[in-house]
Amino acid sequence: MTAYLSLFGMSFLAATLIPLYSEVALVGLLAAGYDPLLLWLFASTGNTLGAVVNWVLGRYLLHFEHKRWFPFPASKLHRYQRWYQRFGVWSLLLSWLPVGGDPLTFIAGIMKVNLGIFVILVGLGKSLRYAVIIALSGYMF
Repeated sequence: MTAYLSLFGMSFLAATLIPLYSEVALVGLLAAGYDPLLLWLFASTGNTLGAVVNWVLGRYLLHFEHKRWFPFPASKLHRYQRWYQRFGVWSLLLSWLPVGGDPLTFIAGIMKVNLGIFVILVGLGKSLRYAVIIALSGYMF
């Protein structure tokens, strides 16, 4: 159970603005013989909940955008907002992308996306990513 919880934690942190790659741990645990279905469940759930942290941060910490520690410079923040406004809520299906996916979940909080819709779209995208990684690694559910 420790391996599954470790993958959950790594997937959770990887979905926040902390630069981690849970896919490496997933593939390693697959190679070690752990259950692909449980690995998929723990990784998908952890990564989706980590994205919810970004949503919460975006929703409630925007008034700190001019502080030095704020995670995005104003130019990038405004660019992400324009991109999100152009493509809308469906862009959350791309939250699994290694580049731009995490900021997208933060922007969704700023844009006050409904949390239920957010969880469904982000969870779907992230779950599909882990399913593809498992399949490409030669394992089945």
